[in-house]
Amino acid sequence: MAARNKTGFFFDEKCFWHAGGNYALTLPVGDLVQPLAAGGLPESPETKRRLKNLMDVTGLTADLEVRSAPGATTEMLARVHPGDFLGKFKSVSDAGGGEIGLRTPFGKGGYEIAALSAGLASEAVRAVAAGELQNAYALSRPPGHHCLPDWPNGFCLLANIAVAIEAAQAQGLAQRVAVLDWDVHHGNGTEAIYYERSDVLTISLHQEKNYPLDTGDAADRGKGAGLGTNINVPLPPGAGHNSYLHAMQQIVLPALHSFKPDLIIVACGFDAAAFGPLSRMLATADTFRQMTKQVMAAAETLCEGKLVLVHEGGYSEAYVPFCGHAVIEELAGSDIRAEDPMAASLEIRQPNARVEAFFATLIDEMAATFASPPG
Repeated sequence: MAARNKTGFFFDEKCFWHAGGNYALTLPVGDLVQPLAAGGLPESPETKRRLKNLMDVTGLTADLEVRSAPGATTEMLARVHPGDFLGKFKSVSDAGGGEIGLRTPFGKGGYEIAALSAGLASEAVRAVAAGELQNAYALSRPPGHHCLPDWPNGFCLLANIAVAIEAAQAQGLAQRVAVLDWDVHHGNGTEAIYYERSDVLTISLHQEKNYPLDTGDAADRGKGAGLGTNINVPLPPGAGHNSYLHAMQQIVLPALHSFKPDLIIVACGFDAAAFGPLSRMLATADTFRQMTKQVMAAAETLCEGKLVLVHEGGYSEAYVPFCGHAVIEELAGSDIRAEDPMAASLEIRQPNARVEAFFATLIDEMAATFASPPG
């Protein structure tokens, strides 16, 4: 229990070795789509590696309990994913790699790297839920929140957070878990896995009609036993810093307090940040810092501060490291800072007062709907 007040940081160099296929942004190369000089999907190792490098250079890493973890076992994965899917994934991986979903290419050994990514998330959740660590950040790669039980998509090969939740519940470490997803894309995989369950609250704060195009509507509230435990907050493009914080205050925090979880997990994507190639949301490093402060305060009130952030998207190699550093500074209560070099410029680029008022009205209307019983 000596590490109880420490922040855990879970990473493994092997996760940076996950290899994508021959894409240009999200388009398969061929016909009129030329290969890029750097090649591959936006989900590259560089945003994550550069975050870790920045932490090492500033000294933030030394303030953390740095750990790796074994890969998630077949038993752990099978609580979420059917055996035939896992078998096919492993077979293709062993044969040299390929693609078995939508925009989810992998190379030889891709199965083991994806299992390691899920293992990092699972061990972070276990250590926090067991009281070994106060909170934790898992630098998981490949990401997981788009992965359905039997179909990977959106760069996600295994459902990292769901695997971690099921492991913690199987060990009796948590019963009620809340998942807050602030990746810019709708967390359709996590939603699908828990859509009919009442023991896991899923909240997705995302850009409206970005990805996937057919999920993420505010009217989707869950089904059966899960009715009311699924909350989607689709925000229009350009919402910006204040709109994110308003949505947190009006929708996310009340939902967490109403649900009363034993543990809170954040699907922590940084792709809502300005300069992200797959979004138009104008969030800043301080946006993520302030949301982290808010969810930490909620966790302190609701579940003894038990909070785990699991890395998802974020594709600006230059800017994501500053967003991640800000979040981990807050988690660790560290005085070490990596000042946002774009802060002044991004403050000028935020929506004007009239536009922010419009966004606030939309958020308040959704909040009023969520305050009423679904159905």
